[in-house]
Amino acid sequence: MDAMPHGDDLDARFNELVSQIDADEQRKMRASAVKGVKAPPKARRPRRARRGLLAATAVTAVIAAAGLVLSYRPDLLTPPPVRQAASVPPPEETQPVVETPRQVGPFTDSKAEHFADGMAGFQTPKAKALGGSSKAEVKAGLAQARKLFETAFLNRKILMGGKPEAFIRLLPQDERAWYRKHQRIWVHSFAPKTAELATDVIKVHGTTTLGTKKVNGRTVAVVRTNYIVVYAIQRPGQPSTVERLVAHPRGEIQLLHDGGRVVFWVRRWGGSATPARCDTRDGFIHPVYDDSAPDTVHPTGPPQDPYELDEPEGHGCSKSTGT
Repeated sequence: MDAMPHGDDLDARFNELVSQIDADEQRKMRASAVKGVKAPPKARRPRRARRGLLAATAVTAVIAAAGLVLSYRPDLLTPPPVRQAASVPPPEETQPVVETPRQVGPFTDSKAEHFADGMAGFQTPKAKALGGSSKAEVKAGLAQARKLFETAFLNRKILMGGKPEAFIRLLPQDERAWYRKHQRIWVHSFAPKTAELATDVIKVHGTTTLGTKKVNGRTVAVVRTNYIVVYAIQRPGQPSTVERLVAHPRGEIQLLHDGGRVVFWVRRWGGSATPARCDTRDGFIHPVYDDSAPDTVHPTGPPQDPYELDEPEGHGCSKSTGT
């Protein structure tokens, strides 16, 4: 059983409860409590004894008043409801950040990453009459340059070592016989079983310009091309060997008039490839991989940036800054 409360505890509880009631209600409760107490006969009690009884009666009145309060305000015994804290959204910086994984491909974080794809990178200027050729003839020369470029550097069959017949058919008749004796020197073709494309995307960046030059004492229109072509290659069936090979083809097409017709004569059509072996002379590109055997021809000169469109210094095998 619970212990009975002491008088002091009751007084404290009563004062706490009564403090929550307005003055009118307190006067009514006191009056009601006093009416319920009968005064003792005056003749039978000494004066001091009456004070003690009044004190005891006062305690009874307090208890009775407390009972009245409890019956009148039962809600005072009920604990106040717990207020729910307002819902506050957490600070933004504590929210988890959902990140989209970055697509990592063979061109990611390289200079080629933002180059155009394929023929989209081979842009030609507007045609105009130039060097004795009409605007229509120059326009035809620009279109021929695009065809030569696409076939020489983007044709999948030729890239994988196939015969460059499609390219030969684009040459003037008089050049075809000569080119057949020097096949592949004007096209990009990987030596058989040395490479395969790791992706269908080939990156292209560069310029095509119009100009004139003297040929056999005559001024003729000239289409000049200067491009960087970047391939993602790997050893056949070995994805772990993926690397970028950067080629730098440059060319010149002269618009010559021969017997009333225009001939698109190909000149200075060549370039370089990095990383590739320097000790081969078969017209194919022989890629160099991390596990390739050492080249028997050592590169010379200061390292050159293979992505640089300027004319490379010197000839032969040069050092590279990387691809």
